[in-house]
Amino acid sequence: GMTDMGDYKNVVAFVKWARQAYPAKKYMLIISNHGSGWEKGMAKARASKGISYDEQSGNNINTPQLGLALKEIGKLDVFSTDACLMQMAEVDFEIQNYADYIVGSEETEPGDGYTYNTFLGPVAARPTMTPMEVAKQTVNAYADHYDGITQAHTQSLVRAGSVAKLLPLTDAFTAAVTASGEKALAKSSRDAAINFAMDENRDLYDFTRRVVEGSANADVKAKGRALMNFITGELVLLNRTRDSQGGWDGPKEYTLAKGIAAYFPSYGLGAGYADLAWAKASQWDEFVTWINQP
Repeated sequence: GMTDMGDYKNVVAFVKWARQAYPAKKYMLIISNHGSGWEKGMAKARASKGISYDEQSGNNINTPQLGLALKEIGKLDVFSTDACLMQMAEVDFEIQNYADYIVGSEETEPGDGYTYNTFLGPVAARPTMTPMEVAKQTVNAYADHYDGITQAHTQSLVRAGSVAKLLPLTDAFTAAVTASGEKALAKSSRDAAINFAMDENRDLYDFTRRVVEGSANADVKAKGRALMNFITGELVLLNRTRDSQGGWDGPKEYTLAKGIAAYFPSYGLGAGYADLAWAKASQWDEFVTWINQP
């Protein structure tokens, strides 16, 4: 029958049904459809954008609702989004307690999305795969497919248990930048950092690297290096990218992206941003506001 896939309660109902009908030792949940990170909705009825757009109802699951859904579902081994723009700090922080591994894309996904034959074939052949192996298989099958047809892509695997550490390291770095007074450097680094189809979504590592390289402040450099080392050493366990050779916005060096994006508006914060767990717990929204002040 007709089911509203933009209602997060139906995600909960589906997983409960699947667990009862097909009990297993390990569980992976994939939500597929359009995605747009945390962002505000295109239609007036959508309070904040997220994932799982229902064409009939006009509803979608926003980021706080995604957190509510996974909380009701209970702990998953792997959570993955076969959707655009979902691998970002704001999304991962919301769901960090409800999965061991998070797989997603910083950039939009090509039209094929996940190629489930090359992804699931090896899993079906070896069902004893660990959750990390399945998560890595998700990233590699996706990247191998698009490498094979020379199409640009991003896809990464985040250790959910390390997401909590991202907050204090990011806060320490942004506090150091603010204290240094290097606002012009922060703004130019933001504008130069690799971005994605949502212009305000930019790679957190690339932004930090540019600030560190341009800063004259020892504390900024130290805090920035600590954040960069954490992203590539503990948080992002696997990151696959391929540069774009053209397209509507020209060539792009996706190899600069290290697996986790963040919200970098060059104007005021979008409606609904303050409702995110990341915004409530971190100083990121204050830092973004500081950069944008004259």
